[in-house]
Amino acid sequence: MSSALSRPAPLGSPPTHLRCATHCGDAAYGEGMANRLARSTSPYLLQHADNPVDWQEWSPEAFEEARRRDVPVLLSVGYAACHWCHVMAHESFEDDGVAAVVNGGFVAVKVDREERPDIDAVYMTATTALTGHGGWPMTCFLTPAGEPFYCGTYFPRDHFLQLLEAVGRAWADQREDVLRTGGSIAARLNEVGAAPPPLPVDEQVLVGAVARLFGQYDEARGGFGGAPKFPPSMVLEFLLRHRGRTGSTDALLMAEGTCEAMARGGMYDQLGGGFARYSVDADWVVPHFEKMLYDNAQLLRVYAHLHRATGSPLARRVALETAEFMLRDLGTPEGAFASALDADTEGVEGLTYVWTPAQLSEVLGPDDGARATDLLGVTTAGTFEHGASTLQLRRDPEDPQWWAEVRERLLRARGDRPQPARDDKVITSWNGLAIAGLSDAAVLLGEPSLLEAAVTCADVVLRTHLVDGRLRRASRAGAVGAAAAVLDDHGNLAEGLLALHQATGDPRWLETAHEIIDVALAHFAADGGGFHDTADDAEELFTRPRSQGDNAEPSGQSALAGALLTYAALTGSGDHRAAADAALAASGVVAAREPRFGGWVLAVAEAAAAGPLQVAIARGDDQREQARPLLDTAWQSGSPGLVVAYGAPGAPGIPLLADRPLVDGRPTAYVCRGFVCDAPVTGVEALQAALA
Repeated sequence: MSSALSRPAPLGSPPTHLRCATHCGDAAYGEGMANRLARSTSPYLLQHADNPVDWQEWSPEAFEEARRRDVPVLLSVGYAACHWCHVMAHESFEDDGVAAVVNGGFVAVKVDREERPDIDAVYMTATTALTGHGGWPMTCFLTPAGEPFYCGTYFPRDHFLQLLEAVGRAWADQREDVLRTGGSIAARLNEVGAAPPPLPVDEQVLVGAVARLFGQYDEARGGFGGAPKFPPSMVLEFLLRHRGRTGSTDALLMAEGTCEAMARGGMYDQLGGGFARYSVDADWVVPHFEKMLYDNAQLLRVYAHLHRATGSPLARRVALETAEFMLRDLGTPEGAFASALDADTEGVEGLTYVWTPAQLSEVLGPDDGARATDLLGVTTAGTFEHGASTLQLRRDPEDPQWWAEVRERLLRARGDRPQPARDDKVITSWNGLAIAGLSDAAVLLGEPSLLEAAVTCADVVLRTHLVDGRLRRASRAGAVGAAAAVLDDHGNLAEGLLALHQATGDPRWLETAHEIIDVALAHFAADGGGFHDTADDAEELFTRPRSQGDNAEPSGQSALAGALLTYAALTGSGDHRAAADAALAASGVVAAREPRFGGWVLAVAEAAAAGPLQVAIARGDDQREQARPLLDTAWQSGSPGLVVAYGAPGAPGIPLLADRPLVDGRPTAYVCRGFVCDAPVTGVEALQAALA
């Protein structure tokens, strides 16, 4: 192969902290392209509908076209809120000269990584293996068989043109070498992608994970490691659960310190609520401004659980503000939740969110402006770019009422600024996370409106995404996409429905979760235990992805493990408990070795170690309010193994209420540990004692 292709490292990659975390026939140049991409449910693909590059969606027809034309495939993977994806689009994909080269020598395929995480996972594995790092946009060159032979991330225009020329020359002059390279890469990735041996996530692993995390903890600034810092949502949940089970002071110190540091810095939106994707610095001052549903859904749950554990007013405030952000800015007209807000506004990162002292005074007047400038850490030099600052709230305001009024005035003024674009596709998995977060926050914070939002979201997702008994990955404006759901869609949606069942007492959510879980067991199970990311009847890629660790959201394997465990606790199903244990063990090696990438595995293992702690509250049809104190008391248990059921004695579809009569005609709580039950109680103090 030519020297231009002998080095796998991509040319012109952005620094690591700047990378986004986050049907062409023989038509003439640009002809008919918009119609092809315009049919997509992906806002990311729609952003490219007017490119002169003849993009098409991933499909068998694309690879057949590559075979017929005898050209390689250019695969470009990104997502709508990705800053560097926009940069490469503006520099290269909107450029007529680049488009002429691409259209003449390649079949160009665009993929939204959020809509097709299976494709993203497979080719990101290749990219990471070949270059030593990954990120988006991801740029891969494939044979017509789909095998990658050159991979990279972002390329500046001139370098991209050089690369296109080199790939085209190698394809024409060194075809055998290219095909041999693609085949060997695919074979090697299949070898290294084999699952590690199972490792039970036992007490030794759990205690060791806390110790490893403590060694990486930034005591001065919260979080783990250095810049950039991502919100460690699943690790925080693990630490809170470990503290709830063992009383560990180290676990609580790390959870509290990180939660407070994130909430007081610029990564948290002090005006509108909600968290940005990550902080580019170690002090949580300057975010990468995109706001993702999966981050906020998980952090909503974490802060609600932190409030339960400590009574922290900060945790309660942040949880409620985050929920408010999700409902206001990510809620769709149908009642589900959109995926993300863009990092850029009119091509400028952070334009909507940053302030100067003069801008604060213009909105608030000189006196309030000066007070706000001091409180929010806005400086004349600026903490961001061009003299502007992100807003931080490093201390509580002395006058909360004043701050509430100022916050509202600034938020209204910010609403008059240009706003970031919204990726309004509805993803099954992330909406499952939202349902879980809203359900837990509703019962723990006493906010019934959040529970109403969770119910509406669940209804919308099931009505739209469940097609002929099988889940789809995404929809947009009520129209479901063609992409099949992957494992994390099943696990996270089932997790959300089980949380919703416990919060509402409605058995339909338990039954639907059961159906989703059993589909996953039937179609995703791997030989020897654990699960693949794609179903056995899904489209075949050059390798079948199987994620071992958690990343920005739970892996499919750990998500399903959690749902299996909760379902087993709510129903007494030994088969589902055994499947949960096997899934945990399948991810055990990663969790033990790198706990920062096994947060949800460890959190679920804490629930397995502590439980089940089953609390069933039986009440008459006219005793809803009388039963409320018992229910509230049950929810305040810090045990990670807690599951709650409530309703009428013997209510159909709720196994924990079978043979659970009222005592003396009063609402009655039944507490069982590991399926061994205490005597029923009818008073709050007695229930508190039983849960202690």
